[in-house]
This record gives sequence, structure tokens and C-alpha cells, in this order.
Amino acid sequence: MAQRHLDPTQPAATAPPPPPTSAGAGTGTDTSATARGDAGAGPRADADTDALVGYLRAQATEFLRALRRHRESGTGAGTAPATGPATGAGTGPGARKGAGTGTGTGTHAGANGAYGGPDRAAPPADDVDAARALRRAARRISATLHTFQPLLDADWAEEMRPELAWLSGTLAMEHAYASRLERLLQALHRLSGSTAFPAPRPVGRSTVTTTVPPGVSAVPSAPAAAHPASANRGNLTVGAAKAGALLDRQLTLARTRAHSTALQALGSSRFHAVADKVALLASEVPLSGTGRGAAAAPRADAAPVDLRPLATAAQERLTDAVAALPLVTAGSPYNAEALVHGLSPDPAPHPQDAPWHQVRLLLRLHRYALEALAGAAAGDVDVDVDDGTDVRLLAAGEALNRHRDAAEAAAAAAQAARTPRIAPATAYALGVLHADQRHEVEAARYAFQHSWRKEPIRLP
Repeated sequence: MAQRHLDPTQPAATAPPPPPTSAGAGTGTDTSATARGDAGAGPRADADTDALVGYLRAQATEFLRALRRHRESGTGAGTAPATGPATGAGTGPGARKGAGTGTGTGTHAGANGAYGGPDRAAPPADDVDAARALRRAARRISATLHTFQPLLDADWAEEMRPELAWLSGTLAMEHAYASRLERLLQALHRLSGSTAFPAPRPVGRSTVTTTVPPGVSAVPSAPAAAHPASANRGNLTVGAAKAGALLDRQLTLARTRAHSTALQALGSSRFHAVADKVALLASEVPLSGTGRGAAAAPRADAAPVDLRPLATAAQERLTDAVAALPLVTAGSPYNAEALVHGLSPDPAPHPQDAPWHQVRLLLRLHRYALEALAGAAAGDVDVDVDDGTDVRLLAAGEALNRHRDAAEAAAAAAQAARTPRIAPATAYALGVLHADQRHEVEAARYAFQHSWRKEPIRLP
């Protein structure tokens, strides 16, 4: 099931360490993050347009750095790297020129490189990390434009937000399919209780049964050998092997298509236009004037405006959305609420999941607004716990990420079970897998309810 992007996107992905912002942004932003956490905890006194401009410029610079890393990792040794995105971020013309040349050469070389086809080698780690950094920066810029839109040029913000959401969503799909396949295969392995689980692309049933060489005792040394498998358990193991092969074929094909779509997007004129606008954003932020949008007003001429009312409004939207959730039901473990309509013939996503996905997006907007208030540099608080971070927000965000992943994995299992002419054991294994992932959805709701109702706790 494709990810839905209401405002910014997320994946749930490990991000590289944030680079220092003083080299490229040129904003002199304070990165102590003394006001990170709950919006009511009182951000620093100078949370005005200067902090907003510094945060946007820092994220734009991080975007350009990630763009250059992605281009260099995909071109190979035969292409000289362009220095525009890294060194030209402080000036408008240089940054614009660097972003245009960097995306044009790097993308086409990457499309024709060693990882351009489904049967070729996987993309290098640097390329994956660069793509994640691109998504992180795009999400933060888009979220900041959404929360603090009254302080920015209206036409420019409305034009940038959907483009950044498109870019982040397109780059996230390949990783989403890969992590979904890994999650489902691990769940099948756990549910089947077999140490001879098939590889991502099993050849057939013989891969599961012929794992013991001649002359060696058939009793494995794993703890699972102490519990002999019954007939039903053996059927589930065979069905799990076939279900894993079916899921691997479907999700690998979807991942390959998502990879091709991402390469085409990174080589398109649409992406080049987005990169050029972000490069200009690294040098100047278009702020709104009094009563009308001002085009590219310098930061020194902008009247200081307190950011806290807009950040508080984002927090209130999150609080209202959480209040509408069935937290009383979610607070009871094993309430089976997530299994309702589990056998519905409608392939559409569960309607009860939509409010939780919306809360996840609003929580992300709230966190990014707190980063802008603190004048923080680029950093993913999903992974890097900075000073003053609210542990409650971290735990709640992780629970909602697990909720999203489990819901989409359950939908993928249900879609695979609708494949015509599959064996009964395979359909049974996919049904058990679907129920298991819906239980994971329920567990994630319980974890969110448990963490959200705690008192805010600051890291020392």
C-alpha cells in the first residue's frame, strides 16, 4: 500500500549524523537547543523570524549537501564533482548554478550506473544515506512552510510545499517496500517457528527440507528443537515458505518500480526546479510583508515576529487530534479493536487507521516547529537524541511509526492473500500474518497511549 502524504512525509529511516551548519548556512544559528520539547516549556526569548530564517537556511544547506553526496555516489570516478551545492550555498547565483549542474549530471549517470536494473547490484550505502538526508531536509522544509506560512511569502510557500512532498514521497517508496518485505519475512519466520526459513528468493520446497547434510544428526542445536512441530505447525511452516516467496516477488517488483520512478524523478526538470529553489532558499528566505507577500525580503529588514503563537497552534492541532483517538480502548491491552473488519472484502485501508496516521503527521509538524523555535540545526530526533529533547515525544513518535509500518504490512499481506489460485497453506499463512500485523497495530496504539499520558521528561 502506498504511503499517504497529507503534508510532509516521513519515513521511518536511520539518518546520517547532522553536519555543522556554520560552514554552509552562514546564519550563526545557536544549536544548543535549550527549548526542545513541549511547546509549553518556554523556548528561548529570541524565537523570532531570525530563528525561522536560520532554520530554513540550515535545512536548505543540508538538502544541497545531501544532493551533492547523492550525485557523487551515483556518478562514479569518471565524472568530476560539482562544487556548487556545497560551496555556493551562501549566495543565490552560485547556489542556483551548483544545484542545476549537480542534479543534471549525477542523476543520469546514476540511472545508467551499476544499480539501475532489478537484477543488478544494490545501491551503495552512501547513495542510500544521501537519499535519506534529502528526504529529511525536504520534510523539514515542507513542515516549516506549513506551520509558519503566515510569516512567509504565500505564493512561494504554496508552490514549494507540494513539490517537496512529491520529492520526499517519491524517494521514500523504495525504502518503504524494502523495509515492509523485511518486516513480513521476519514475522513469518517468527510465526512458523522454523530455523530453515527460506531466503528472500527461495527456489521451492526443497530449500526448506534439504538443509541437513548426510551423516549429520537431524536434530539442530537451536532451542526450537526441544519442541517438536505438530502437523498443523508443519503446514504453517510450508505455507510460510510459499507465502514468503509470494511476498518477495510482489514487493521486490514494487521496489524495483519505485527505484525506477525515483531515478526518473531525480532526472526530471521538475526536480531540477525544486533543487534550484532550495538553493536560493539557502541564501535568502522570502518573508511576507505587512498585509501582502513580500518577495525575498532580506533578513535584516524583516521586523521580528514571535514564532511561539504559530508553534502553539500546531501543538493545539495535535492535542485536538489526539483527544479524538480512542485512547481509553487503546489503553487496554489485547482489546482486539485493530482486528475489526479484518475479513472485509474491501481492499481499501482500514478507516480506523486514518486518524492515527493523521496524528503521526501532526506530531511531526509539532516536533519540527519546536526545532525551529530552538534554532536547531538539521537533525532527526527520531534517531539522534539532542539535549533537552522531550522523551515523551520521542516515544510517541516511535510508536506511531510502528503503527504505520504494521498497518501497511498487514495491507500487503492481505493483498497477497487475494492472489488467485494460491495453495490453502499459503493463504492460511498469509491470514495468520495479517492478524499478527494487526496485533502489532494494536500494540503500537497501546504504546502510544502509554507514552502520551506520561508527564514530559527532559533528557539531561
